[in-house]
Amino acid sequence: MGNDTIANMITSIRNANLGKIKTVQVPATNITRNIAKILFQEGFIDNFIDNKQNTKDILILNLKYQGKKKKSYITTLRRISKPGLRIYSNHKEIPKVLGGMGIVILSTSRGIMTDREARQKKKNWGRTFMLCMVIFYKKSYKKIVTYYRFY
Repeated sequence: MGNDTIANMITSIRNANLGKIKTVQVPATNITRNIAKILFQEGFIDNFIDNKQNTKDILILNLKYQGKKKKSYITTLRRISKPGLRIYSNHKEIPKVLGGMGIVILSTSRGIMTDREARQKKKNWGRTFMLCMVIFYKKSYKKIVTYYRFY
């Protein structure tokens, strides 16, 4: 049985957000490096450092907070596609998170990218594979409210 490095990364970031911890260490793989690069480009983390400690590659993420109360930019971090249940979709079925305020990180045949990039480069693609969903807090919005409908 292999290790799920994406789930480890998501859980580490989620736990650090709850504890308002600035730095997170995760195992460095190609996928976690690409996810960290996307989180940096989208403004969720300050920076990330690829470090080598005792023959292990470690990725150090510096999380981003705002204000004196340390309000996190990442409000929800969730894995959509899991090793036991893969979720595939085409470019028309990629969900918009909070009307475009959040991002979905996708693994495609052309690499790991956000949902916006996948919609722009949608020509001649088959199905894409959803990795995780990140919902964040923008400064212009005071509060993000998610409504759930129960049937």
